[in-house]
Amino acid sequence: FVAFSVREGARAERKVQNENQLKRIAELNATKPTHTTTAKMMKSAMMKRNMATTMKANQGAAPKVSFVRKVAQTAGVAASTLAITFAAQAADVKLGSDSGALVFDPATVTINKGDSVTWKNNAGFPHNIMFDEDEIPSGVNADAISHEDYLNAPGETATSKFDVSGTYSYYCEPHQGAGMQGKVIVK
Repeated sequence: FVAFSVREGARAERKVQNENQLKRIAELNATKPTHTTTAKMMKSAMMKRNMATTMKANQGAAPKVSFVRKVAQTAGVAASTLAITFAAQAADVKLGSDSGALVFDPATVTINKGDSVTWKNNAGFPHNIMFDEDEIPSGVNADAISHEDYLNAPGETATSKFDVSGTYSYYCEPHQGAGMQGKVIVK
């Protein structure tokens, strides 16, 4: 019981020290932008100290089963996610061309039933992806596959999965007048 209490007390003390140091780093970053190097150095030193303390505390001890289990679970989840991504990801479409043109690039993609399309903000944003209910297969909910909210930052993405075969026409609402439209063909 005593060893447990001492260990818990030490953990609580380290946590308070870390929080105080992070507050100081945040204050440095907020008030003196020229001291970002100092803030980074402080944060790095804090992380090294925490690692050294942890290593000393665990010296000679075998890794805890829960830690090993978490690492294995994380690796398993990562591998599963990667496999699912490769299996279900069929097409990527840029929102705006590399030259800055207001287009979907490519304008037409062909995928298999059950695959997904991911649109990625590239240039000329904000963009969105809107499907016209008259230009999609019967029975498909246009609102469910549309992405009405604007993608405002570079690299932002939106993904839709297509489970019904047919041709789907879509457009970017703010740039529809400039001809920014595309097509998804689902086999």
